[in-house]
Amino acid sequence: MDAKAMIEIVVGILVITGTIISLISSLGIIRLPDVYNRAHASTKSATLGILCILLGAFLYFFFTHGVSSIRLLLGIVFVFLTAPVAGHIIIRSAHRSKVTLADISVQDDLQDYLESQKNVESK
Repeated sequence: MDAKAMIEIVVGILVITGTIISLISSLGIIRLPDVYNRAHASTKSATLGILCILLGAFLYFFFTHGVSSIRLLLGIVFVFLTAPVAGHIIIRSAHRSKVTLADISVQDDLQDYLESQKNVESK
């Protein structure tokens, strides 16, 4: 087996893995009960899925055509930095808007933290 075939296999595995992770993420968005869980599914797993697909595309073009695409690298960095931050901001704004947790949720760590900060400030 030559190097080109091995690269194509690795790229294929990355792209298929990214596609499956993105599919699981979309199912999580549909099936999960509240905005907090849905935001988690959309940011964490979709970010990993997109990163796998973009990394596979970068490796393919780099090793088969000898092209180093700065756009793909910037896309990887941009998605890696912005998607989790956006998910965090969505969850914080939902919590501040008093969106209720699902009935199956066990505890609200952010509420406990905010209450402890109020107690510290009042002293």
